[in-house]
Amino acid sequence: MTFRVNFLIQCISSVSWSAMNYGFFEIVFSYTGSIGADSGWGKYEYFVFLATTWLINSLIQTFCMPNAQEFSELIRTGNLDFALLKPIDTQFLISFQKVEWSSLTNGFMGLGVLIYSLSQLASRSPTPLVLSPLTIVLYIFYLGCGAAILYSVMISLAATSIWLGRNQSLYNFWFYITNFSRYPMEIYARSWGLPLFVLFTFVIPVLVVVNVPARLLADPLQSQDTWKWPLAGFALFATGMSLFVSRLIFKAALRSYRSASS
Repeated sequence: MTFRVNFLIQCISSVSWSAMNYGFFEIVFSYTGSIGADSGWGKYEYFVFLATTWLINSLIQTFCMPNAQEFSELIRTGNLDFALLKPIDTQFLISFQKVEWSSLTNGFMGLGVLIYSLSQLASRSPTPLVLSPLTIVLYIFYLGCGAAILYSVMISLAATSIWLGRNQSLYNFWFYITNFSRYPMEIYARSWGLPLFVLFTFVIPVLVVVNVPARLLADPLQSQDTWKWPLAGFALFATGMSLFVSRLIFKAALRSYRSASS
């Protein structure tokens, strides 16, 4: 924020991107009432999904992305040596030493779209949406789970810089992988999309990042929902495993690191 004009330009760019993205789906829903027959993702349900995507991505881009992008520079310049010598966990220090405040703009946009969409769902007839305090708590909790999964993917990609020397394609890999999480998982669960559904649900679980919290809020869990409960439970398992595996990858990468003085 030291360079104020640059900060304002970044904020304006983020707002413009979000507004165009929102406008695009307004156009889409002017031609159809839902994304997929019997998927449950109507216009405002999907806008809850879209807002959830922005909230999670804004957290990652604010607190993690700028640090992960600079990890290869720490290796190239030898400044990783200084991080290793500090009396604090290296992964924590590398992951959260800088904050990109302008990226929070998308989060505020997402919060606005979320409140608007929920108000529309709450006033619909004949089945208005009713949110309980437990639903809101679960939503916030699974937002954290989604952010943790994306962080795990990001730190794993960043750790490969130790083996590759420089990983300038980090953001490209990140975009390609997380791009699948921006759409409801139901659209993949058929035809040739099934391999993608399996890969990005059970191997690299990016599909549960947004789908679980958005579905919890737009269509809260009921006792008769036989598939939503296992999905919510799997999201917890996927979060724990993602953090565990990414920790193993980061530790293995550090063991391969040769300091600038060696």
